[in-house]
Amino acid sequence: MNILGIETSCDECSVAVVADGKTILSNIVASQVERHAPWNGVVPEIASRLHVEWIDEVTFSALNASGLSLEDGINGIAVTYRPGLIGSLLVGLSYAKGLAWAAAKPWIGVDHVMAHLYAVQLENEIAYPHLGLIASGGHTVLCRVESPDEISILGATIDDACGEAFDKVAKHYGMGYPGGMKLDALAENGNCAAYNFPQPSLGARRYDFSYSGLKNAAINQLEKFRTGKGETSLPDIAASFRKAAIDMLIGKLKLAAEDTGINHVVFGGGVSANRYLRRVINDDSSLKTYFPSLALCVDNGAMIAGLGYQLLIRGKEAGLELNAQARVSEFRCP
Repeated sequence: MNILGIETSCDECSVAVVADGKTILSNIVASQVERHAPWNGVVPEIASRLHVEWIDEVTFSALNASGLSLEDGINGIAVTYRPGLIGSLLVGLSYAKGLAWAAAKPWIGVDHVMAHLYAVQLENEIAYPHLGLIASGGHTVLCRVESPDEISILGATIDDACGEAFDKVAKHYGMGYPGGMKLDALAENGNCAAYNFPQPSLGARRYDFSYSGLKNAAINQLEKFRTGKGETSLPDIAASFRKAAIDMLIGKLKLAAEDTGINHVVFGGGVSANRYLRRVINDDSSLKTYFPSLALCVDNGAMIAGLGYQLLIRGKEAGLELNAQARVSEFRCP
């Protein structure tokens, strides 16, 4: 079964074709980074307008690259419907509905966060249940993954997302855009012990995250946390901040592994490309970890198509009344 997957939740306009939920036949990602760089962040109005301009071309580029046609080769259509920027979501959702109606194809709405959890399955066979950690510019979620369409939330951020904190610190110090990626690269040449940035204690909220205080410490109280003498350097700030931010993720994850007895972990989202995270986790023999390839860390249509296949074979076809949702209180698929 060949599924066309459409992803427009933020600033990547991506369409892919995936066979049987596993084999990527095409995965086209049109990045808007250059258009948002002057503002050091995504401008929602610009993002949605570019999706309108690009989505048709990206879709047919994905079809051409797969060697299939919409009429004869595609068996279903999957599209992100939540969470994300509402204008961007509506572009992809409306386009998918039109395609499905015109071509008489079944279609399904896909939860963006659950698709990130599924991305690793495109490259690995991972048994259920396992732990999942999503860290990106919009989400930080630690969960138990029961099946492709069922997760139990163990913890989440109570304020800033991990990737959001990276982006804001990078923006404050003029490290470049996209901030998280630039900060990670700069940190490779820094001293991670130059600053002893704080990590919050959330008491009974054992698996929850908080990045607001860490972000503010890095931005507003830098000198207070210096552990040695010397001139302030951007690589040292980047390395010290990165260590504190990633160590928080790893600490919560190891707690969950100890408490649940589950040591198989999948990662997803942009922060899963972080070099320090990958080094530390891969050196930890207590965890069996799976990272997506770098191309699947960013928002992409392949993860939408892959999870869409799993939902369609379970009979979860969507109706035209399904609407976009910018925010959610729980992650699921319809």
